[in-house]
Amino acid sequence: MNSSAPVDTARRSLLLAGAAAPLLAGLPAAAHGRTAASDRLVVNALGTLFSPHYQPAPDEKPPTIIVETRPGMVDEAVIADAIRAGLSAVTVTIGHVAGEVDPFEHTIAEIGRWDAIVRRHAGKLTKVLSTEDIRRARPAGKVGVIYGTQNSTMLGDRVERVDILADLGMRVLQLTYNTANAVGGGSMADPAQGLTAFGRTVVARANACRLMVDLSHSNERTCLDAIAQSARPMTISHSGCRALGDSPRNKTDAELRQLAERGGFFGVYFMPLLTPGRQAMAEDVIAHIEHAVKICGEDHVGIGTDGGTTPVDLDLMRKAQREYVELRRRQGIAASGESGEILFLVPDLYGVDQFRTFADRLQRRGHPASRIDKILGGNYVRVAREIWGEAA
Repeated sequence: MNSSAPVDTARRSLLLAGAAAPLLAGLPAAAHGRTAASDRLVVNALGTLFSPHYQPAPDEKPPTIIVETRPGMVDEAVIADAIRAGLSAVTVTIGHVAGEVDPFEHTIAEIGRWDAIVRRHAGKLTKVLSTEDIRRARPAGKVGVIYGTQNSTMLGDRVERVDILADLGMRVLQLTYNTANAVGGGSMADPAQGLTAFGRTVVARANACRLMVDLSHSNERTCLDAIAQSARPMTISHSGCRALGDSPRNKTDAELRQLAERGGFFGVYFMPLLTPGRQAMAEDVIAHIEHAVKICGEDHVGIGTDGGTTPVDLDLMRKAQREYVELRRRQGIAASGESGEILFLVPDLYGVDQFRTFADRLQRRGHPASRIDKILGGNYVRVAREIWGEAA
């Protein structure tokens, strides 16, 4: 991307927010008698705390990378929305995903920027280093922030950088984005590209450092190779079921089954790739959840919405998303089926009421409260405890 090209504020805001914040006006207040989610443990395995209303300064250079944190992007309003939504913790993307910068330097700088954000909002945010941090957050009126990557490009060819990331508080390492890298193949890479020799050393080092390895965005062969290689459970934080939505970003039954058999976690996203070619709705999210439960069992399924809890104007979003998708295509990182016309959200599962609505819909489908609790956050915490090496 030409960094001197003009970029309007709508596009800037979307680029910096990672393109996955819920983008419509909030749902009406919860109806009387609705299933409560406010007292439940709710963990978003991949989401965002960036404000979609962020406006860069007039003299700021347009962003050339995805994602880049800047002052003011995480504000009191977006944190308040997350708390109102009942969110206990969320994994945010920190570090290099794509763009022409030094991936390692950028990632270290981003960790520093997020540490500063958590300190600035210490009364409302807490950095998650353990599952106890997740459990304590909501009762204390806070949201837990789990540091995670959506690529491993910051490692270069130096496996010891896994230790550095872990020491700085990273808790999740995603192996690939949509393209191939030194570790393995992304969802849009050659299907024959599996986990590389370097990838095997990275998985082993992540296991030793007690990092959660995330297989979202990987292709099937890399995913299955990594699951077989790992000594610990693995996660797919944000994806869908390919049996219901034929997109390379979604996971096959073979991937889901192997993940669950090794004790892992699968998070369903609230994204249009659940239904390639049309807007996904709440009933589609529920269908993917139910298919995942059928294949994996109820102890291995959760949510990774790939969005936030703060709404934004729909017209602003439509314009921004068209430009954002075009940028992703130019950078060669767009997934098959991404569209500038189909919004990156689920219209009836967004805003501060999305988790209550989700729990209510599951209940009306006949799912018991114990299963709903697992899907909303219990399964994530169980798997995280095992990976991070904590006592039960």
